This record gives sequence, structure tokens and C-alpha cells, in this order.
Amino acid sequence: MGSQSNFQMKVVPGEFGYVLQDVPHLSDYISDLQTYPNPLRSNPAYSVVKQYFVDMDDSIPEKIVVHKDTPRGVHFRRAGPRQQVYFASDDVLACIVTCGGLCPGLNTVIREIVHSLDYMYGVSKVLGIEGGYRGFYSKNTINLTPKLCNDIHKRGGTIIGSSRGGHDTTKIVDSIQDRGINQVYIIGGDGTLRGANVIYEEIRKRGLKVAVAGIPKTIDNDIPVIDRSFGFDTAVEEAQRAINAAHVEAHSAENGVGMVKLMGRYSGFIAMHATLASRDVDCCLIPESPFYLEGKGGLFEYIEKKLKENGHMVIVVAEGAGQELLAAKNEEDASGNKLLQDVGMWIAQSIKEHFAQETKMAITLKYIDPTYMIRAIPSNASDNVYCTLLAQSAVHGAMAGYTGFTSGLVNGRHTYIPFNRIIEKQNKVVITDRMWARLLSSTNQPSFLGAKCPSVLNAGNAGQLGTNDKVTGLLGCLT
Repeated sequence: MGSQSNFQMKVVPGEFGYVLQDVPHLSDYISDLQTYPNPLRSNPAYSVVKQYFVDMDDSIPEKIVVHKDTPRGVHFRRAGPRQQVYFASDDVLACIVTCGGLCPGLNTVIREIVHSLDYMYGVSKVLGIEGGYRGFYSKNTINLTPKLCNDIHKRGGTIIGSSRGGHDTTKIVDSIQDRGINQVYIIGGDGTLRGANVIYEEIRKRGLKVAVAGIPKTIDNDIPVIDRSFGFDTAVEEAQRAINAAHVEAHSAENGVGMVKLMGRYSGFIAMHATLASRDVDCCLIPESPFYLEGKGGLFEYIEKKLKENGHMVIVVAEGAGQELLAAKNEEDASGNKLLQDVGMWIAQSIKEHFAQETKMAITLKYIDPTYMIRAIPSNASDNVYCTLLAQSAVHGAMAGYTGFTSGLVNGRHTYIPFNRIIEKQNKVVITDRMWARLLSSTNQPSFLGAKCPSVLNAGNAGQLGTNDKVTGLLGCLT
């Protein structure tokens, strides 16, 4: 990754504090590239669209809340078709690969890349790389045609398979070069896109005319810069089913407690949004907000209070919440993600033991883990539309000669974002922000913060603290 400064985004300054963080282009390292008129000029679907081609100077601001005296700030290049393209349609051999865990919408993205290349640009040669990154060098491919992909959006998962790990940059780029592939579409999360960045850099070092386009995929919504990840809306909607079941079970029993564990390894967005959408949740636990079980102001005390008031309660816990309360497990999966302890089962058992031994209060606890059910479903209507636009934007960008970028929604507009902005950090719930305050006011749950914590949160440099600093500071308040 040390070559980022040479190969990554081009920073273009402008007046009034305007900064364009532009994405790389094939012409940056290959001279005298031939251009071609965009085939969309003669496409009947677009002949009626006025000003369909995006102006080269169009850009989208990263932040839209400004004061009258603030600079215009960081912008990204607007996504969309250009007047000229850098590939002749008959010469394009594209490939698509999906990596990492499953996510609603993967098949929709695959379908729309294939259909967009064919219907908009007349590209008929598209390969599916089977089984993630290692499929490049284990020679597993499938010919993706519009007919083959026509109905795949109705199914969950990915028709070309996925896996973690298996990234060998040299072997992958050798395979791309040997096969004559000149457009690579990579669908995956932050780890996958780090790999895509290295692939792009190696392709650039070799001087190959190969466009590398990413489409950010994470069900946890933990990729920065973009408004949201595809599949997130579907995941929140499906989580409602589990929360409703937990509520029914809890409401139907004396001192009933319904607990639902949702996805959220490091970021609690699914748990937070599902809680806000449900209105049946009494307590939401996420990785970004430390909590404790015993003592005054702890989770056990709050559960007892809610049961005495209402006779039942519902708890939502993200999978990465409360890991600091469990014994550390220094193991990683093939993608380099830390293997987490099952905090849901641990908290459920701890609650049962506490009320059986300490309070002698009989409770009925039902535990629901819908993780793989949520991951495996097809995307809903909202995500289907989003996946379509992401795929079309990626195809427009690659055909226009852009490379080393992901397509993504920024402030409601589709943009091209340099890889290094997407992989620089993880998007997390900010517990000093309004959205978490909205959740606390909706559930009326305690923040589980001690008396000293407001001074930590309100300190003048609180916004400058890193996530680890904030967690350390907050945990210190709990002791």
C-alpha cells in the first residue's frame, strides 16, 4: 500500500476552498489512447434523454451542511456516461468477482453489470470469476450472458460464489493479463477493496489497459464516505421479522425477555436502525457504546426495572457489542477479521443466571439469531433500485477509462470515489451524534455511562479522538 501517493487520487484545487478528490484514469499512465463515440448516442432508450451525458466538470460535495463563510470543501467526480469512451465494444472482455460474506443484492449487481454492458454498450463477453479472488488463478469461470442472469436478482447469494482470503496479487494480475481481460468489476467490503486497490496498482505498474472498478458491499454499512451500502436497507427490514417474533414471545410470557442478535462486527448500524424502525425494542447494545451488566445503572438493573413496569422487554444486541466483557480470542478468519465471541448467547445465559440466583425473579428468555437468514435473502425493492444504479455507474466509469475507483452514493448522488478514501477507515456509529441520541430517547434505555463520562464526551477535543480513545475513555467511566 506504500505506493498510494503515486497511484491514487488526483487532488485538484479550485476557488473558495474547493477540492476535487479525483479518481485515476487510464490516460494517466498510457499515452495516445484511442477514444470512441459513446454507443449510447444511438441507443433508443437514451435518445429522448436531454443532457444525458455528464459534464466533465460535474462534482458532488462530500459534506452538504455548511455555513456561509466555510470553504466549499471536498468533492468527488459525478458518476455517469461520458461523450467519449476508451474501449471499443467488441474489444471488451469484462469479468466480475464477488468476495467476502453474503449480502442481499449481490445477484442484482451482477445482473445489472452484465445487462448494462450488453444493452447500453454492446459488450457481449463477460466472465464470472467463481469463488472469490482465488477463482482468478484456479481457472474457474462462467460465461455471464443477459439470458443467464435475467432472473438471478430474485435469488439470494451470488451465482458466481464467494469466499474470504485467497488474494495473491501476482497470480490474479497474471490471470487477468493472460486471459486478455480489460475490465474488472470487484464487489466486496473493505478487505476486498483493499485487495482491489493492490490489483489496480499492479496493473498500473505493468502499464496494462485494464479498468478496475469496485462496488462497495457490506451488510453492516461500515464503509466510509458513501451514504449507505447496498443490502443494508433489506437487512434492516428483515431484522424487523426477528424483532417482532421476539416481541410476541416476550409479550406472551410472564416476565418475558426477547433477545435478538443482529449483524454488526464493528459497527452497530443494523441494530440501531432496526431498533428505531421497530419501536418494540427496549434496549439496543452496539459495539461503539460500552455497557456493563451488574451494579447500579447496569443492564441487569434496567431489565428488572422494565419487567416490573411492563411485564416484558425486548433486547437487540449487535454481534460485536460487549466483546471487552468476554475473554479475548486472538484468532482471525481468512479475510483477517477478528473472530468474535458469541456475545448474544453469553448475555442471554448471564441474564438467566442473574435472575435465577440474585433476584429469585422467574423470567422467560427467548433468544433469536437470524444472521444467516438475513444475509441469504434477495434484496428488497429499494436495494434493487440502488444496486441497479451502482452497477450502471460502475460500467459507465470503466467504459470512460476511469480505474481504481468505486461507485457510491454521496449525498443522494452517484459518484466515483478513489479506493484509498473507501479503505481508509471503517464507518461507525458515533455515540456523541444525534442519531444515537434519537435511539436513546426512543427506547428510553440508559446510556450505561458513569457520572464522569459527560466530561469525556463534551471535551473540546472529543471530536478529534479516535474510536479506540473514545472507547477507552468510556470504559474508564464504568469502573
